[in-house]
Amino acid sequence: MTELNDITEETNKLSKEILDCCFYIHTKLGPGLLESVYEDCLFHFLLQRKINVEKQKTLPIKIDDFKIPTALRLDLLVEDQIIVELKSVERLLPLHEAQLHTYLKLSGKPLGLLLNFNVKSMKDGIKRIAMTKQR
Repeated sequence: MTELNDITEETNKLSKEILDCCFYIHTKLGPGLLESVYEDCLFHFLLQRKINVEKQKTLPIKIDDFKIPTALRLDLLVEDQIIVELKSVERLLPLHEAQLHTYLKLSGKPLGLLLNFNVKSMKDGIKRIAMTKQR
């Protein structure tokens, strides 16, 4: 199991900046909009902070000799370290967490943030998931 200590200070600081932007966006817009609206806003505000972010980043999947070049589509990839998956749903489901766990495993990225903007308070819509290391 990954400990918080396994995540670098730089990655933790970066995740805080992402969440600061989320709180700002949620305060300004509130819940109930399409996921794409929140994604576009978060992308914009991260770029304003001079943070390298890629939107709808495709990643390949390879099984043995078979490769699917654009199998995964990440909502946001921040500084090539943190996968951000955005939702605007009534509640997060285990499936959403499983999806992010799989994205982390297949990409080798250390941290994922699952963010549901369809909540009264943004703090209730945050799920932080760390990459599990094989021991």
